[in-house]
Amino acid sequence: MSPLPAWLSDLPIGTGLDYASVLVFALTGALVASRQQLDLVGFIFIAALTAVGGGTLRDLLLGRDMVFWVGDPTFVVIAAGAAVVVFFTAHLLESRYRALLWLDACALAIAVPAGVAITMKLGHGPVIVLIMGVVTGSFGGLMRDVVCNEVPLMLKQGELYLSCAFAGAASALIASGLGVDRFTALLICAATTFVLRAGSLRFGWTLPVYKPRPPRNF
Repeated sequence: MSPLPAWLSDLPIGTGLDYASVLVFALTGALVASRQQLDLVGFIFIAALTAVGGGTLRDLLLGRDMVFWVGDPTFVVIAAGAAVVVFFTAHLLESRYRALLWLDACALAIAVPAGVAITMKLGHGPVIVLIMGVVTGSFGGLMRDVVCNEVPLMLKQGELYLSCAFAGAASALIASGLGVDRFTALLICAATTFVLRAGSLRFGWTLPVYKPRPPRNF
């Protein structure tokens, strides 16, 4: 007998990861809303936009019969609940920006394998799996930052972000290609994504960036 409740043990991996990523991304959206000093409705809007943005784009690109939160509005309820909690507790945090960075890292490490799991389940090839992992993990946060007029975390110079999502999705594909079961491959995906993002935040890990050179006249 499974030690988990029946409803949880029967939950598809991709859907379970979607629930988790919606919750954590909603918290990050609400924290950004607190930095912008929005009202409660603004908190809920930004939290929901952040929480479902990447998954919505994924589902639209994959042509799924119904976008995940339209088929199950519980996702939006979770996002709204997270926004309300942050609205009344954000002032207790010593540094809301630091909390935002680490929550976002956690959300990225959940959302990338969510995108990978759902795309694999639909039978798509490696290229699409890779792209949808990056899309699911990155675009909710991008929408959040653009709407709130913040510098998008995924585009900050000197930090790994998109590279983390790409490497995480790629690690899941490599693990699956080596015969690793899907659950373990998704764990590897999550761990790779989080370790790289955490290393960038904590130790300054980065990749070489383009440096312009004076044009040549010959």
